[in-house]
Amino acid sequence: MLCTYAINSRHPSQQKSKQIYGLYGGKIFVDLRSLISDHSDFPKKGILFHDFAPILKDPKAVSYVVDAISGLFDMDEIDVISGIESRGFIVGMALAVRHQKGFAMIRKVGKTPGTTIKTSYTLEYGSSTIEMRDDALEQGQRVLLCDDLLATGGTMKAAAELVNRTGSKVMGMAFIIELTGLNGRETIGDYNIHSLVKY
Repeated sequence: MLCTYAINSRHPSQQKSKQIYGLYGGKIFVDLRSLISDHSDFPKKGILFHDFAPILKDPKAVSYVVDAISGLFDMDEIDVISGIESRGFIVGMALAVRHQKGFAMIRKVGKTPGTTIKTSYTLEYGSSTIEMRDDALEQGQRVLLCDDLLATGGTMKAAAELVNRTGSKVMGMAFIIELTGLNGRETIGDYNIHSLVKY
């Protein structure tokens, strides 16, 4: 397994680099920050959007993301991976396949057939609702929640509420990117939260 660690200010991923691959602590390191693309004024003026999509073009980088997240959690203590629509599906499914776990989708309201459970949450510009099938999880299952980005934390907090309502237990939350200035961890609360690249 590749090296996994909590990123700090001295870690190579804290700075843009022309060298994407290297060694850190004697292990293979992929500079994810160099692969993430930045887009000004998207999706609206004044926002700098950090896009992880270029990582998906590089199989070594994708494998590194899966290995890095895997090393931050005890995957033997996880029964199901759950991802939030839509980019959380990518991260979550990769982990689920690697570790032979089931996968549960958390979707935007109105996109899931059958009986669902829903929860609404507040955004800076309004509100939104997410849902999942009421049979997506079984009582007592241990769940790892995944998304690409931790910003204000509202969506992930709502996702955790859905999981808890099924009688399952949230064991942790995994992100590729975290915007630390938005204090998403404080919004979410007392969970085992990890991200790979911090801004």
